[in-house]
Amino acid sequence: MIYTVDSGALKSALISAANNLCNNKDILNDLNVFPVPDGDTGSNMSMTVMAAVRELEASDFATVSDVLKCVSSAALRGARGNSGVILSQLFRGMAKGLKDKQTADAKELAQSFKEAVNAAYRAVMKPAEGTILSVSRDAADKALSIAETETDIYVLLEETIKEAQKSLDNTPNLLPQLKLAGVVDAGGQGVLYLLEGALSYAKTGSIVALSDSSMAQPSKKSAAQASNANIEFAYCTEFLINKKYANEDCSSFVDSIKTKGDSMVVIDDDGIVKVHIHTNHPGFVIEQALKLGELTNLKIDNMRYQHEEIIEDAKKPEKEEEMPHREYAFAAVASGDGFAEILKDMEIDRIVEGGQTMNPSTDDIYSAIKDLNADNIVIFPNNKNIIMAAEQVKNLTDKNIIVIPTRSVPECITAKLAFAPEMSPEENRDEMTEVIKNVRTGSVTYSVRDFVFNDEKVEKGKILGLDGGKITKVGENPIDVLKELLASMADEESEIISIYYGDEVSEEDAEAITEYAQNAYSDCDVAVFRGGQPIYYYIVSVE
Repeated sequence: MIYTVDSGALKSALISAANNLCNNKDILNDLNVFPVPDGDTGSNMSMTVMAAVRELEASDFATVSDVLKCVSSAALRGARGNSGVILSQLFRGMAKGLKDKQTADAKELAQSFKEAVNAAYRAVMKPAEGTILSVSRDAADKALSIAETETDIYVLLEETIKEAQKSLDNTPNLLPQLKLAGVVDAGGQGVLYLLEGALSYAKTGSIVALSDSSMAQPSKKSAAQASNANIEFAYCTEFLINKKYANEDCSSFVDSIKTKGDSMVVIDDDGIVKVHIHTNHPGFVIEQALKLGELTNLKIDNMRYQHEEIIEDAKKPEKEEEMPHREYAFAAVASGDGFAEILKDMEIDRIVEGGQTMNPSTDDIYSAIKDLNADNIVIFPNNKNIIMAAEQVKNLTDKNIIVIPTRSVPECITAKLAFAPEMSPEENRDEMTEVIKNVRTGSVTYSVRDFVFNDEKVEKGKILGLDGGKITKVGENPIDVLKELLASMADEESEIISIYYGDEVSEEDAEAITEYAQNAYSDCDVAVFRGGQPIYYYIVSVE
């Protein structure tokens, strides 16, 4: 039984926790189903805790307060990526909870866990359930509850770990991306590894040894899973500000940059400000930061470039032989792994990642098609905002570029089906351009801001139904809005209804809408496919 922890024990427990996380870094990296904005979660968390370990191992401490003050400061400076920054804030909160404490008992440790969670939530602009935050919160709440009656720190850790595991197992139910990939949240798993490492020390009195492979490179599996992600803000920008005036408020700085990107974390800690943001304007962010003080530890990574490198590397084992020369080749812009597979099955040679929120440039499209060994290259932009960029590709190559002005993937599919290899390029262009006029495309998405529809205010977050790009339906539930949209789009002349469900739609909902559509429109050929597209719950075409 352990009733109190002193500085030496806490130092050893924290090193043991960090080593255990690092030993499982590759497992965490393989759980990372998101883009690679900051690298991999396991790598980021490992580098963050090891920055703290280096400081811990270099000194001795008189109090638990001193131990956590050291860890908090070192982790803040060494934090990598969102997960690393959040982890540093967990340590910061613990330091606050045990400030001026010589030793700590079970209740004090539990209270410091809660302070840790509070600090982490304050640091994140838009906290999400099913992440490191919710796992940490559930674990801390359990620790507080247990500490009301339990004084044994070993028992406290055991019960806290059980709750963390339970919360972690539930993360796929809170984040559709996790459920789709069949994994739990990587950051939450990292917290569990930390707790288990600390428990191991409490149980054995020995620090978990750091394995030789703990500094391995991120896995290709993780990279491949990120291949369909949209990266709206290109530059991962991180730095420390050494403030000119320690007491100067950072709120004006935060206000000046918060509209310039996402994944923003700003932490003001005793005269040092840690900044992390994904932005397309790193120069502006740095300019604003310099008003507060000097910058150190500046790091700017082009995430799109890194992302492309990693994806290409992940695909190398599957690289096909060079395409033989032929008369026609095809390229299409699309977002969503389901759509990508459908288009590949239809012999589309190149998929350019992009769509509504990420319009590829002319150079992006050209880069995708420049090595296609064909006399005629047909490009399907699949978005009205991409057609002009696709047209400009004609100025970059001597090959005959044929742009079919498709405004959606369903139009692309119909156009490709109309292609006839025996016809001339001009005849194919005219035929494909003509048939897309018969395709009526609708979609179901959500409102990103308040607006007025039919003289009534519609709040941000409401579900919207669009027919040909025009809002026609507003509701609370994606399935209900889809049903209303179908009713307004299909008529007695309709023959084919195709529904493509997005990455936030569960298999259960997909099955339900399939059954509904086939029964409600029994006179039509109804097909439901997984598009895997972001932003849009459903994309539907009626022909």
